Amino acid sequence: MKYTYLTRRMALAGVAAVLALGGLNARAQTVWPGKPVKIVVPFAPGGTTDILARAVAPELSKAFGQQFFVENRAGAGGNVGAEVVAKSPGDGYTLLMGTVGTHGINRALYPRLPYDPFKDFTPITLVAAVPNVMVVNADVARTNNINTVEDFIKLAKSRPGQLNMASSGNGTSIHLAGELFKSRTGIFMTHIPYRGSGPALMDLAGGQMDVMFDNLPSAMQLIKSGKLKALAVTSAQRSAALPDVPTIEEAARLKGFEATSWFGLLAPAGTPVDIVSRIQQEVARALNTPSMKEKMLAQGAIPSGNSPAEFARLIESEHTKWAQVVKTSGARVD
Repeated sequence: MKYTYLTRRMALAGVAAVLALGGLNARAQTVWPGKPVKIVVPFAPGGTTDILARAVAPELSKAFGQQFFVENRAGAGGNVGAEVVAKSPGDGYTLLMGTVGTHGINRALYPRLPYDPFKDFTPITLVAAVPNVMVVNADVARTNNINTVEDFIKLAKSRPGQLNMASSGNGTSIHLAGELFKSRTGIFMTHIPYRGSGPALMDLAGGQMDVMFDNLPSAMQLIKSGKLKALAVTSAQRSAALPDVPTIEEAARLKGFEATSWFGLLAPAGTPVDIVSRIQQEVARALNTPSMKEKMLAQGAIPSGNSPAEFARLIESEHTKWAQVVKTSGARVD
């Protein structure tokens, strides 16, 4: 009997050990991140969305000991990439560098979106806000004596429909800033949407396009190199990165003109709160380092790193704001 009792006790202990080991293995398998994390950029390389994602990714890689890599999924004004993330598992391994376009404008501009910007995502943090800048090809500016916004308006009115306005895609803040400018000045330009700022800027610098209202960070290098001429910024105040460039309100006497952009990290709905919190904290820490802050401010970006709740409130307010801009400007998907 004693032999049987010991065997049963040992068997029970063995079962308990197996269960405990199984529990440890399960917990080990759920430790995040246990593999590389993808940050989807819904535009082509070279634009501000891409620049900011590639600035944040290595900082997160260092913080978590796993690779955070960028994947560009351009198309439909950011909708293609946003849909990819919206339909991904909420496990922390797929993130989106969202924009004012994907989460503030597109719901008002597109009759049907393949994702819900509110229900399908968990906001993590605002990475940065930036002004847009009205830029023209420097050679075209010299040839046509374009030194101010008013010079450009005069040229556009003398050539209705002949000037091409490039953008990073339908529904982006770059597109909407241009549409707002057109409606406020009464000029007509042909809108040419690209799959991101990078290719649009290359054609503008090459002389194939006439004007663009690009995000300042992605246009800054071409402005500094002299290939593009900055006429005005679209923010309410001048940018510290281009202090001598006026606002459009100043330059063209368009009272209340403002069209700024923002970029932030989001995860699919259902992503665990602790993962969201950890990412937000590390992004905020990285953005607050002197080197990162200096780099971003020099490009015209204002770093943030706010809380998920604050970012969620921003998205809600921006949707309301841009829905009114879409209605007032008469902007549409070409």
